[in-house]
Amino acid sequence: MKKILSKIIFLILGWKVIGPHKYPKKCVIIGAPHTSNWDFFVGRCYGYIIGIYPKYLIKSTLFIPILGYLIRLNGGIPVYRESKNNMVEQLVEKFNKYDSFILGLSPEGTRSRVNKWKTGFYHIAYKSNVPIVLVGIDFKYKRIGIINTFSPSGNLKKDMLFIQDQFKGFHGKIPQNYNPKII
Repeated sequence: MKKILSKIIFLILGWKVIGPHKYPKKCVIIGAPHTSNWDFFVGRCYGYIIGIYPKYLIKSTLFIPILGYLIRLNGGIPVYRESKNNMVEQLVEKFNKYDSFILGLSPEGTRSRVNKWKTGFYHIAYKSNVPIVLVGIDFKYKRIGIINTFSPSGNLKKDMLFIQDQFKGFHGKIPQNYNPKII
């Protein structure tokens, strides 16, 4: 039902799925640009259409009764920003524990403009020995999908420059909130 509804929403709104539809059993997905709350809605519909159900990080303050339950059902993992919780190591453990684990993240970490991306996604993928799947969200041309997949080399700067280059030509809903220079 979610897949059919999502396809109808994409049809009505004029969105199209681009790139391959096959995901590794274990991977870190990064979606960008992230400039609006609509990114989650479009991304979630995309996931339903292609049949993936990634886990994702979300601020703990949204885990209130009923809403928190629904977020968890949908794959949400609470992040407690007020305390040091070694989230990278916790997620590496999840990758090591499960035969299949897909983690979807927005490396900008917020919908506001940032000077550089957070690098936790990179360290999670590198330490877990899983690929990073780059998913572009383009509000200008109403397209979303895989633009590339790669395994982190351990050279953070080189790999981040590669990622930065891959997202050229993708436009956020609020363009002024996206900084295409990610490092």
